[in-house]
Amino acid sequence: MASATAGTESAAPRARRGTLRLAEGQEVVLAGLLVLLWLTLGLSTDTFLAASNLQNILFTVAPVAIAGIGMTAVIVTAGIDVSVGGTMAVAGVVVAKLIRDAGVGMLPAVAVAVLVGAVLGLVNGALVAYGRLHPIIVTFGTLNLFRFVALQIFDSKQVSGVPGTLGLIGGGESGLTLGVPHAALLALVLAAAAWTYMRYVPTGRHLYAVGGDAAAARLAGVRVERRQISVYVLVGLLVGLAACVRIGSGGLVGQDIGTGFELEVIAAVVIGGTSILGGRGSVVGTLLGAMLVSTITSAVTLLRWQNELTQLFIGLFIVAAVGADLLRERRRRRL
Repeated sequence: MASATAGTESAAPRARRGTLRLAEGQEVVLAGLLVLLWLTLGLSTDTFLAASNLQNILFTVAPVAIAGIGMTAVIVTAGIDVSVGGTMAVAGVVVAKLIRDAGVGMLPAVAVAVLVGAVLGLVNGALVAYGRLHPIIVTFGTLNLFRFVALQIFDSKQVSGVPGTLGLIGGGESGLTLGVPHAALLALVLAAAAWTYMRYVPTGRHLYAVGGDAAAARLAGVRVERRQISVYVLVGLLVGLAACVRIGSGGLVGQDIGTGFELEVIAAVVIGGTSILGGRGSVVGTLLGAMLVSTITSAVTLLRWQNELTQLFIGLFIVAAVGADLLRERRRRRL
């Protein structure tokens, strides 16, 4: 028994090193594809490389990247959270009303948004970890539940006249430093922290163990349920932060806030190379995946193509990424 355990422990670092090398290879491919796209679009359009358009791309990608950091951790554990759009709606409308009606400041508003997101994430995590329900079933149900709660808070009305209290992480001049959106810088800082945690901290590496084989991880002493709950809380609080970015410019917050957000986030994570089977993934790949999605959206708009082509291209990238992941997994099992 001891020898078997020792063999498992010695094999784990080798598997992890292989996972990291694979992720880095995918990141290089994505980075190369982005460079090629940017060069092509820069030569074929007059406005793609304009400062205003690049600022818009970076600001658009920020909330997807921020939430994608948490989603990466969830999918690495072989889970998924399709309720993030509903979570964004609840956090967004609560904070918008607090800012407009109670005049709360930026830091309290962000704290409330993060807390609301974390509580909703805790609901998902508890149902998955202790209810032993499939994550996609649980979160699809809570997506509709959270959306219903948001609509009740909206009271069938849009929240208009929201002041720019969150402008420091929103759009506009107050949200820029040297032409770079603060929201994009925030996403980079959070990604660096998450990358360090998941790669070098033992509890962060446990996430890969849970996604690779939850039963084996449990036998090795990993608190599987605690790790599962923690990633759903993480994605929830990051979605709350992303909601602050989305409404940061103030003005009008509509009832459609967060609609389709879950698809954007999951697309960024999957295209970034995180395995839908769990046990493999990187937040760096997620950042690149989010940037690719935003670049495609901008390109379709600038080239005046039909908007439906955006979904087509993103769908093709998702299918290609998932297909490549499944082929790698099949090849690995044959070895």
